[in-house]
Amino acid sequence: MALAPTVAAAPPETPQRVDAPDLRIFVFGLFFIFGGITSLNDVIIPKLKDLFTLSYAQAMLVQSAFFAAYFIMSLPGAAIVKRLGYMRSAAIGLLTMTAGCLMFIPASQSGQFPLFLLALFVLASGVTLVQVVANPLISLLGPPLTAHSRLTFAQAFNSLGTTIFPFFGAIIILGGLATVDPATLSGAALDAYRTAETQVVVRTYLGLAAALVIIAAVVWTRRHRLTNDRSDDVSITRAFDLLKRPRFAWGAACIFLYVGAEVAIGSLIVNYLMRPEVMGLAEQDAGKHLPLYWGGALVGRFIGAWLLRLVSPGKLLATVAAVAIALLALSANSGGAIAGWTLLGIGLFNSIMFPTIFSLASEGLGKRAAEGSGLICVAIVGGAIIPPLTGSVADASNLQMALVVPALCYAVIAGYGLYARRPLVR
Repeated sequence: MALAPTVAAAPPETPQRVDAPDLRIFVFGLFFIFGGITSLNDVIIPKLKDLFTLSYAQAMLVQSAFFAAYFIMSLPGAAIVKRLGYMRSAAIGLLTMTAGCLMFIPASQSGQFPLFLLALFVLASGVTLVQVVANPLISLLGPPLTAHSRLTFAQAFNSLGTTIFPFFGAIIILGGLATVDPATLSGAALDAYRTAETQVVVRTYLGLAAALVIIAAVVWTRRHRLTNDRSDDVSITRAFDLLKRPRFAWGAACIFLYVGAEVAIGSLIVNYLMRPEVMGLAEQDAGKHLPLYWGGALVGRFIGAWLLRLVSPGKLLATVAAVAIALLALSANSGGAIAGWTLLGIGLFNSIMFPTIFSLASEGLGKRAAEGSGLICVAIVGGAIIPPLTGSVADASNLQMALVVPALCYAVIAGYGLYARRPLVR
């Protein structure tokens, strides 16, 4: 992406700051929920890959369907937030997530892979709206100088969700894999087999739907908690003006690359650890290692929340991106436990990337924070594009060679960290 240095950044606008510790707890809860639900994709990918006899590239369509919602729904989500306010929008997002969970019922009964993709798209549409709410809201709940640290701390709860959900998801969903080879079935027998085997997926998402309805009801009772968080001046296309700011535009591009790299690695971990030349684990055992990848991000975000008060966010971002590249290179060029553990270890260094890129790109947006959040959330569509690209490389060569794709993503992120090492907000 070409960034013209002659385009001057607009002067920072002064946002309204809110001192509401109880709302910070609420936002932490939102991060936990949408993080956990997103990470379940890594568990259902090997399940659906087996049931529908998919290639790596086809299996990655799970991530494409999910993250495509960010591309389509983020700017409308930002318009909803500006029109209805943070709390009402969060409730709507939670109910949309509930609808997506319920759609797994007809998807299972049909035994058709595209209907699972549709259910994931609706679920992700709700997640998108919740995330458009959560990111700028946590930035407003405190002083601007600690926004990097505060958002990183909030993202730690996102990582807590991504650590807990896959562990139990692997036990419930992958633990029930049958010994029947679906490639040996056809017609009605194959449809019946797929319907039966996907019931564990349905039950998992029905449990989530029940929890989401309760949370949405609680959020709705607090819809009057914030004042002056709505605006009648809503224009979806106006947000694109922010791309004239080089710092914001490059940051949005890095969100695209970061999410794509993180999701691609997480999606391949189960199959990667099952490879005989890596760790040769059984499917469920490999799935139980997945929380270590996301758990590394959890630990790293608590550490990062402290480090970001001491070190330039841009320099720290460049450092962790460089380490991620080194770990990918080591994993791709080794075997056995070293190859497996170095790939899992990347989660620790992913930890601060999203919140740091987001807050660096959002510095100085002020009252346009919701628009900026919506546009940055559009960039999360990287999770729909980079994983299938990585899967295609894996299909054409092998999983080790496919790690080149996320490595290139991290290289661009390292460059952005150096570019944005000086703060706009003082």
